[in-house]
Amino acid sequence: MWPALITLAAVAALHAALPDKLALLTHRWTLACAVLLLALPLEIVHRRGLHRWFLFLNYSVLIGITLAIIGSVFLLVNAIMTRAVAPGQLLLSAAILWVTNIALFAVWYWRCDGGGPHERSLRESHTEGAFLFPQMVPNGTQEEGKERNWSPNFVDYLFLAFNTSTALSPTDSPVLSRWAKVLMMIQSLIALAIIVLLAARAVNIL
Repeated sequence: MWPALITLAAVAALHAALPDKLALLTHRWTLACAVLLLALPLEIVHRRGLHRWFLFLNYSVLIGITLAIIGSVFLLVNAIMTRAVAPGQLLLSAAILWVTNIALFAVWYWRCDGGGPHERSLRESHTEGAFLFPQMVPNGTQEEGKERNWSPNFVDYLFLAFNTSTALSPTDSPVLSRWAKVLMMIQSLIALAIIVLLAARAVNIL
């Protein structure tokens, strides 16, 4: 739980670094405050084993942050068209949104794959899920025992999200689930929009 919660806190903090004109909410610190306020209830319901409430709160936070990031991308597009934000702030904001896009969707993949981290921890090994990691396919280069006991952790999903935002497609891990394909399309669209905006701004400067 803690890697994902720390990542969400970092996403909210980065969102607070955006100019007020690029924040979808009334104030750029609103999202960070909401995440901090929900951190304690999330920890309480997690420790008490209230998995339904935990999932409800967790998905609510994820959906809220996702909508905030998408809204900020739309505001970024509008800011470039209307020149409402200084060029330096635009470039910095685009970089912030690109990084938060990676971190946010890493949490989505970590939360949803294979029934979530709780379900994955109950299995001896990770043999099926929304993504086909290389370790799930025996290739003769690893010891059999290591392959049997392997399970993805947060870094694996962070690497997957990083590849999606840079290559705009999965690289070493094919996507098997429809929900994962939808999430990857959304992440790729956000990353592509930011890259196109940066390119357009660069051409405009030249």
